[in-house]
Amino acid sequence: MSKGRVRGMSDVTLRPFEPRDVDWLVERHATLYAQSEGFDETFGPLVRSILDGFVADHDEACEAGWIAMDGADRLGSIFCVRHDESTAKLRLFLLVPEARGKGVGRLLLERCMGFAREAGYAGMQLWTHESHRAACALYVRTGWSLTESHPVHSFGQDLVEQTWIYRF
Repeated sequence: MSKGRVRGMSDVTLRPFEPRDVDWLVERHATLYAQSEGFDETFGPLVRSILDGFVADHDEACEAGWIAMDGADRLGSIFCVRHDESTAKLRLFLLVPEARGKGVGRLLLERCMGFAREAGYAGMQLWTHESHRAACALYVRTGWSLTESHPVHSFGQDLVEQTWIYRF
């Protein structure tokens, strides 16, 4: 378990994702994205299918997930999964509102990127929406590059979908 000092919070720890986290992650993703982005009821089942697939089939040598904790409270998540032989995919990066702007996201992102590097990937890729401004600013600060941006209609909303890459 890795620890880090986070502004305005006690010691935040990152622990490995466990199957018992699935229901919490699905609920938090569905609720927070409905509140902040207006996402419809199709988003929660997508998150569940990603997590069910991870639980059933991930390769521990090159795929992992982490949960940020403050004591017994879950603050967020991040996952590193195989995209292809040389590229990892960052997935399910989430922070609860009370953890935002305090360094928890950076702690999660650095752990995920470090794992991908150690697992031998040459780079990483992620998919997001431009409305996630704080996350996109974090990607820029940590050396990611925006490679694609285009309008879509997803989860009941008109969005601008983005693809970002990072090379080690």
